[in-house]
Amino acid sequence: MSAPGTDSPDWIAVDWGTSHLRVWAIAGDTVIRAGQSDQGMGKLGPSEFEGALLALVAEWLPEGKVTPVLCAGMVGSRQGWVEAPYRAVPCTPLGETLARAPTRDARLQVHVVSGLKQARPADVMRGEETQIAGYLALNPGWDGVICLPGTHSKWVHLSAGEVVSFQTFLTGEAFALLSEHSVLRHGLSGWDAAGFTVGLAQGLERPERLLARLFTLRAEGLLDGLSPALARARLSGLLIGAEIASAKPYWLGQTVTVLGAGALSQLYVQALETLSVPVTSHPADDTTLAGLKLARKRLLQQEKLCAN
Repeated sequence: MSAPGTDSPDWIAVDWGTSHLRVWAIAGDTVIRAGQSDQGMGKLGPSEFEGALLALVAEWLPEGKVTPVLCAGMVGSRQGWVEAPYRAVPCTPLGETLARAPTRDARLQVHVVSGLKQARPADVMRGEETQIAGYLALNPGWDGVICLPGTHSKWVHLSAGEVVSFQTFLTGEAFALLSEHSVLRHGLSGWDAAGFTVGLAQGLERPERLLARLFTLRAEGLLDGLSPALARARLSGLLIGAEIASAKPYWLGQTVTVLGAGALSQLYVQALETLSVPVTSHPADDTTLAGLKLARKRLLQQEKLCAN
């Protein structure tokens, strides 16, 4: 999208995950253009990141001008464009310094936000810290727990503007692997919400029986004619239920915000409401942009300090 009468952007915001690349051209505080592609970190070699970015933003870059680019996500991983060092929790979601990525095009100046790490239990995040920073910027003084559903779901405890601790669950990836590459794939397709409700209850009640319950889906399909739509939804319910049961130390007695969009986030909201947990949801796009804008302000502050 673009705004009439606008020229080149002041800077470009980038959300670069494992499977996606999203970009926003920003003038002042307003998004004037946006674009996206499937050129996520997982598809690119070290020398291919600049080209993937330019494929989306080259026409936004005027000749003879350097345009700052602020990136968050897996682009800063060891397999990414440049490795942005992790910061140890407890800490604020965003630090004072950014990693600089090497570029050949003189019109680009690319900086990457650092992720967060936790020593015990060992855990890491990249990209979510920017969403968390954005949520806090939009909700000053907020304390509680943020749940970020996705391929690798995260539960994050926040207090006094700092990430105190967090825990990652492989729930989304497990669903993809089981539904697409395991023996269960033969009996899964479509979606019947009644199956999710049943699976959720089973996962919450007896998470230690998860592996047995998973094979029961296959057996019920063969012996009892369990429909593929019910089975697929029940698989999701089992996995999300087991995750939420394991994450009880995070949500018990806390206010929870589910940070995300679409059907997956609503499934987490539904699950938490089943347990009478005070829960709200917020779209992730808003918080990603708000976090990148905050990173941009800090970069400008650092540049001003260095100039003085």
